[in-house]
Amino acid sequence: MKPKSRRAACSCGRLCLEAKGEAVRISICHCLACQRRTGSAFGAQARFPADAVTVHGESSAYTRVADSGNRITFHFCPTCGATVHYRIDDQPDLIAVPVGAFADPDFPSPSASVYEERRHSWVVVPKDWEHHR
Repeated sequence: MKPKSRRAACSCGRLCLEAKGEAVRISICHCLACQRRTGSAFGAQARFPADAVTVHGESSAYTRVADSGNRITFHFCPTCGATVHYRIDDQPDLIAVPVGAFADPDFPSPSASVYEERRHSWVVVPKDWEHHR
């Protein structure tokens, strides 16, 4: 059986990727940097093995140091500005993709929530998820 393939793209479609197989982790992050990056109360991302992801199109990159001390490099479309994927230096074998870039209401649910000390009080996270302060 052929592994499931998912397509993620920026708003204008010039930067896209194909991720084959299932994500190894789907999570939401409440850190202030994710809130700023997404313009939302949290970021939702899926991590895939790097060898299962093929990127098409040009991207610009922005690297920042996370609260954890890890360097994260975000790749976004130079035309529309939407982030399509990013890499965390201490996880070189994974590529993270914002869940919204898939534009798929049937995308699997996250199962982990991180930086919850910065969670907006009105955001309710299911009790059966992994929880990290």
